[in-house]
Amino acid sequence: MAAGKEIRVKIKSVEGTKKITKAMEMVAASKMRKSQERMRAARPYAERVRGLAANLASATPEYKSPFMIANPDAKAAGFIVITTDKGLCGGLNTNILRATTNRLKELESQGQKAEVVPVGTKGLAFMNRIGAKVVSSVTQLGDRPQLDKLIGPVKALLDAYAAGKLSAVYLCYTRFINTMRQEPVIEQLLPLSSERMQREEGKHGWDYIYEPDPRVVIDELLVRYVEALVYQATAENQASEQAARMVAMKSATDNAGNVIAELKLIYNKTRQAGITKELSEIVAGAAAV
Repeated sequence: MAAGKEIRVKIKSVEGTKKITKAMEMVAASKMRKSQERMRAARPYAERVRGLAANLASATPEYKSPFMIANPDAKAAGFIVITTDKGLCGGLNTNILRATTNRLKELESQGQKAEVVPVGTKGLAFMNRIGAKVVSSVTQLGDRPQLDKLIGPVKALLDAYAAGKLSAVYLCYTRFINTMRQEPVIEQLLPLSSERMQREEGKHGWDYIYEPDPRVVIDELLVRYVEALVYQATAENQASEQAARMVAMKSATDNAGNVIAELKLIYNKTRQAGITKELSEIVAGAAAV
């Protein structure tokens, strides 16, 4: 019954794996709810800052922030690529990295170079592997992303764009749609589009008193707005990560259950075959006597 012993060992091993994946599924479900709450809580702040920046921009037509001016002569583009620090979340990272790679190839065919700021260990490792120019990075954000950890690496691209060295800055992340669906998104962060900065219809235009001057106030506010967009994207990506991990672990748990059922069937057949063989040998021996 050596074969039966091997099957029992395999069954025990798969049962242990099933317990682990089930526990990881429950942990991911708990973290997903908290991530969704943070994601929804960040949306009103970003919208308020956007509305204020739009009002200021329309009230001060004589000054235009560098973030709203295109740099057509620049020969490089910036990418903020948001991925996860951990794996076991299905094709989440694969999808966004594939989309980013395709965009990098398009820009390369147009004679544009790329400067990348990866957010997350998976993105950093991938960009180093393909030889992309990584100007800065941030990893190990944890379950609660902190804005102060994002500001430094992202500011490298913002300063480069304000200096006219980049033609555009793109934000690459995975948008949370629902528990079963997350989609990779590559959107233009800079220059800020007129549609995004447009004031809502019917809103009253105010006259503002600036201290010290309009340039400082508008530039600082737009920096805060861009940082809010990056934080919002990070929160969306974390909610997508936990949802994808929960679904992946549930699938792994179900697959482990199927494997255990198949192994038990094989074990029972093997055991029954052994018993039948032993009975046949006993009967044959008794008949010979």
